[in-house]
Amino acid sequence: MGLNAETALKAQQPAWSDAQLEEVAGRALDAIGAARAAIGKAIFGQDRVVEEALVTILAGGHALFVGAPGLAKTRLVDTLGRVLGLDANRVQFTPDLMPSDILGSEVLEESADHKRAFRFIKGPIFAQLLMADEINRASPRTQSALLQAMQEYHVTIAGERYDLPQPFHVLATQNPLEQEGTYPLPEAQLDRFLMQIDVPYPDREAERRILIETTGQTQAPPSPVLTAAGLMEIQQLVRLMPVGAAIVETILDIVRAARPGEGDPALTRYISWGPGPRAAQALMLACRARALTQGRLAPSKADVLALASPILKHRMALTYSARADGESIIAVIDRLTQKFA
Repeated sequence: MGLNAETALKAQQPAWSDAQLEEVAGRALDAIGAARAAIGKAIFGQDRVVEEALVTILAGGHALFVGAPGLAKTRLVDTLGRVLGLDANRVQFTPDLMPSDILGSEVLEESADHKRAFRFIKGPIFAQLLMADEINRASPRTQSALLQAMQEYHVTIAGERYDLPQPFHVLATQNPLEQEGTYPLPEAQLDRFLMQIDVPYPDREAERRILIETTGQTQAPPSPVLTAAGLMEIQQLVRLMPVGAAIVETILDIVRAARPGEGDPALTRYISWGPGPRAAQALMLACRARALTQGRLAPSKADVLALASPILKHRMALTYSARADGESIIAVIDRLTQKFA
């Protein structure tokens, strides 16, 4: 199993020899296949959602799941944590949730000799996988408590820095139906999510399987397939995968064409603001990870086109007139990517 690196661009110099790289790649492909099979025993009929969730984690990013209640968003996050061998915590976001409920807080303690000192008690964010359930129900102040953690992988409490466990991923859920009493995520927060993953209703066959397999007396939890160390090894492999110059140019073409004033005026007239460089970085990493989930060691243009929508749609906004005319972000992105297919 060789890596064809001719005319390829690499993010950094390999940390392994060619022989080690082939060995790591072989282990990664086997582990990813086993992980998908294990997830498939608990999550039915959501192949695209499962693939995009795996791609997000393998790329080292965070994901925002958007879907109606009862579509197994929470179950998927729990299954991912178990299968990937990650230490996971869940926080149910509510309007009265405070930043300290997520990050932790300092408490004043008195020792036996009557000396007083502050001790930091870690919050649920100190986990390898944090599920932020219904994140848009918390106040903007509480939502912003995640910003530093998601970007810099540490938090600052009372001037002290506390590093988060590695790897660290936030998988948040959001209900698009009930908007009363919610707080839309600001653009800076949305940009921290590598992907927005829309969770649809299952098809009839998948729903039949759900009825049969989830209403019995017992349900066996999914078995761990990876460990945190194994996942981090795959994440490092993703960053070492070769990317052809043509793929890099396609990523740049798509991202830049989604910005007002740079793309086709027939499309960009609908766009109020477009994706920044972080979107191109996310697309670059996610394409490598998607190739790996499909048993390939280098991304193709098909990977770029498949991931453009989940990576760009939460990093763009339509103009008021476009929304009034019934346009949607997804439709605009679809027309945009067709130009580069």
